[in-house]
Amino acid sequence: MARPTRPGELLPQERQREILQRLRSRGRVMAAELAAELAASEDSIRRDLRELAAQGLCRRVYGGALPLSAAVAPLKQRRGEQVGRKLALARKAASLVREGQVLLIDAGSTNAAIAAALPERMGLTVVTNAPDIALVLIEREGFEILLLGGRIDPHIGGAVGAQTLKELQRVRADLCFPGACAIDAGTGLWGFDSEESLLKRAMVEASGETVVVATSDKLGTVATHQVAGIGEVQHLVVEHDAGRALRATFSMHGLAVHRADPAG
Repeated sequence: MARPTRPGELLPQERQREILQRLRSRGRVMAAELAAELAASEDSIRRDLRELAAQGLCRRVYGGALPLSAAVAPLKQRRGEQVGRKLALARKAASLVREGQVLLIDAGSTNAAIAAALPERMGLTVVTNAPDIALVLIEREGFEILLLGGRIDPHIGGAVGAQTLKELQRVRADLCFPGACAIDAGTGLWGFDSEESLLKRAMVEASGETVVVATSDKLGTVATHQVAGIGEVQHLVVEHDAGRALRATFSMHGLAVHRADPAG
C-alpha cells in the first residue's frame, strides 16, 4: 500500500515534474538539495530519479542526476534546423583556426557550417569523414582535403567503422571539431551512437587540441556513450545566450569558453 502524503507534500508525479523542470533550467540536480526544496526525504528523491532514469528522462550520477540531451535527428533534418544559430557558432569556431593547421572535422550540420566559415588561402588541411564537408571545401580556394573512407551512415552523414578508424590512426591534427551530442562540465563529451562515439574519441586522441561547438540545448547534458573527459577538451564555443553561470562552470574546469555573436 502506498504511503499517504502529508498535508502540503507533493505527490510523486508532481515531484517528478518539478525535478524535470529543475533539470532543464539548471542542467544538474543534487538529491540533497531537491529533498530540502521539495520537502521530501532523500530516499523519495532518489526513488524519483531512478524512475525518471528508467524512463530515459535523465541519467543518474553520484548524488543526483543530469538531463539527457535531445535525441539526434537524421542529418537531412538537422541541416534545416537552427540555421542562424549554427552560423553564428561556426563563425566563432572558425576564428580559432590558425594558418597552416591540420584540422579534423567530424560529420554534422554545425561542422558543415564551420567548414563553410573557414578562411581561405591559409594553407589549411582538413581531414573529415563527411562527404558533404569535403564538397563544401572543394568549391573554395586554398584547402587540402583528406576524406576518410569507410561505411557511410546516412543518419550520421559520415563514414564510421573499422576502416575509418584505421585511416584516422595515421593522422595527426592540430585541432579537431568532434560533433557534440552532449557536453557536461563534470562528465565531459558524450555521443549517442557507439560506433560514432568511438570515432569521435579517436579524433580527440589524434589532435593537439579539441574544440567542442554546442548549441545551448546540449550544454549540461549527457548521452549514452562517453567520448572524452572534460579535461581532454580545451575549447568550448557556445551561443550568445548561454547562461553566465553555465559558462563559468565550464571555465572552472579549465576550458576556454568562446561566446558566439548574436545569431542573425
